[in-house]
Amino acid sequence: MVELKTDTSIDAMHETGQVVARGLTAAREAAAVGVSLLELNEVAHDVLREAGAASPFLGYRPSFAPTPFPAVLCVSVNDAIVHGVPTRYRLRDGDLVSLDFGAHLGGWAGDSALSFTVGRARPADTLLIETAERALAAGIGAAVVGNRVGDIAHAIGTVCRAAGYGIPQDFGGHGVGRHMHEDPGVPNEGRPGRGMPLRHGMVLAIEPMLIGGGTDGYHPAPDGWTLCTDDGSRAAHVEHTVAITGNGPRVLTQR
Repeated sequence: MVELKTDTSIDAMHETGQVVARGLTAAREAAAVGVSLLELNEVAHDVLREAGAASPFLGYRPSFAPTPFPAVLCVSVNDAIVHGVPTRYRLRDGDLVSLDFGAHLGGWAGDSALSFTVGRARPADTLLIETAERALAAGIGAAVVGNRVGDIAHAIGTVCRAAGYGIPQDFGGHGVGRHMHEDPGVPNEGRPGRGMPLRHGMVLAIEPMLIGGGTDGYHPAPDGWTLCTDDGSRAAHVEHTVAITGNGPRVLTQR
């Protein structure tokens, strides 16, 4: 079931989205060679505490997970695509890092992600991240009243495939509202003109995930949470929470 949000509710979700944006910005600024993933998690946790917000990640346990998620921030490094569990691993020069962060404030959730490199970036990683961001922009551009979910999926997939990148199947965007994950699902590849119609008041997390090696395969790491590329290539993940409005898409987690 999809709940259509009022304009007042969307304004409230924007407040939550700005907490998410601040958390990602703070963690990104703290990321440097020698900093541990657990330290980045603590930086993000501090933002939640200061805002009086809760984490929709901490303790979350979907059906595939062997244990509840132990942190407020997902930190996926190099060949990790999404759902990376923060550890004592310390960042190294050239690492490709994806941060995924959420907040719950005033009864509303927000969710966003970004990718970047630490220190000296490989040209291939820079291109991968730039393409992920273009795919996100294309998906947001298709998030307009009168389109369908398939139009968003098609816009994202077209950018990714044209650049020769893989797309992990079975993982993508989703509705956002009173909970972090709601209907409808928003695939990262699909046929235009298909799927649920987009209506004023829908709020979606649009989140391209790209595999640099061009294959679609992935597997879980031993922690049961982190998803890694089958071919060992690097991955990028970007995301915004976006409201569908009669005036066009409104990005609620804009940094």
